[in-house]
Amino acid sequence: MAPSNEFNEVTIIAQKAIKKMIELGVPASPVNYMVWYHYFANSYPDLKRTIDVLLDNNQEFDDAQCAKIYEQYFTLDMESGMLETASTNIENVINRAVQYLDEAGTNAAEFGETLADASGGLEGQSNPDEARDIISGVVNATHEMEKRTKDLEERLVAASSEVADLRHEIEITRLEAATDGLTGLANRKRFDITLRDTAADMMENGEEMCLLMLDIDFFKKFNDSYGHQTGDQVLKLLAMTLNECIKGQDTAARYGGEEFGVILPHTSLDSAVVLAEHIRERVSRKSIINKSTGEQLGAITLSIGVSTYEFGEPLSELIARADTALYAAKNQGRNRVLSETDLASAVASV
Repeated sequence: MAPSNEFNEVTIIAQKAIKKMIELGVPASPVNYMVWYHYFANSYPDLKRTIDVLLDNNQEFDDAQCAKIYEQYFTLDMESGMLETASTNIENVINRAVQYLDEAGTNAAEFGETLADASGGLEGQSNPDEARDIISGVVNATHEMEKRTKDLEERLVAASSEVADLRHEIEITRLEAATDGLTGLANRKRFDITLRDTAADMMENGEEMCLLMLDIDFFKKFNDSYGHQTGDQVLKLLAMTLNECIKGQDTAARYGGEEFGVILPHTSLDSAVVLAEHIRERVSRKSIINKSTGEQLGAITLSIGVSTYEFGEPLSELIARADTALYAAKNQGRNRVLSETDLASAVASV
């Protein structure tokens, strides 16, 4: 029985990964193999780009380097660990606060007993000196109670502030885990979650949602000509432009490499196309300058595909239609916007 095409493809990728690991002296381990297998399979564009940059800079691929890449792209250990630590700290603070409250209850009970004893001692008391001693004891107990109460109040305020700080740390951790480190936009994980949640909301409310998929034209050539640092500058410029163009309800994300996605809730296809044209034109008017040399590098252009959500469809189909329109825009000369309707019209006219 002849092996399938899929089997042959997997075998070829595996051979490339093993060959490269041997060439670079990468230690043989399941983790390292997974990193290099997915590099040649191009499963994660960001992973491939990260390794390409490291290769260009002649970085050593030892166990530590591979483990770092593996942790970044294949696990949530760092995020989960930080969240677990923060949660444990919050639990400890709350336990301390409960102890403070228990202590306050004990103090109040002791003070109550002191007052009760004093009240009993004063009943029928005819000796002024003994009455003064009892009253003096009550005054001293009151001062001590005030001191303890103030001390407990300060400790509770400090505990409350500590909990607020820890909650802030958790929010920062969640945000960082969902943010692309280079551009500051949502990362692929956040894009997937937001697209799923937004689609569910729009379907429930019977409202429209559209998706833009954007790709920088000739980005690899630009990167090869001017270097990865300048390429990163271009990615940041596009991210800044997207943030300037979208509304608060919209989500712009770095989908992978030089491809970006924009989720547009409450938006019709026509309105999404208008926004896409606005983004394309705005980017094309910007001039790229090499910050280190001041050299004018010209402008960049975008190809953009637009699709609209059909209630209940798999989200992979929504993305696929936008991607199809995107690559049709590239095939038709780049620096243009095409929607799924444009593709349907082109097919109908054939």
